[in-house]
Amino acid sequence: MAAKTKAKIKKKTHKGLTKRVKVTGSGKVKSHPSMAGHLLSGKRPKRRRRLRGWKLVEGAKALEMKKLLQV
Repeated sequence: MAAKTKAKIKKKTHKGLTKRVKVTGSGKVKSHPSMAGHLLSGKRPKRRRRLRGWKLVEGAKALEMKKLLQV
């Protein structure tokens, strides 16, 4: 009788996350900041300016995202 071997589980990228973040050339993760989607009229102009564009994700959140993205 041949010994059964465990099949390797394929690693898959988290497709929902790939649509929301970008990975830079150096491997850092960029995303849009939260609280910038709607109800912007109640936020001060300075705060709205800070919420524009892409921001680097830092710390434990970045490690978790890299794990989900298989980076």
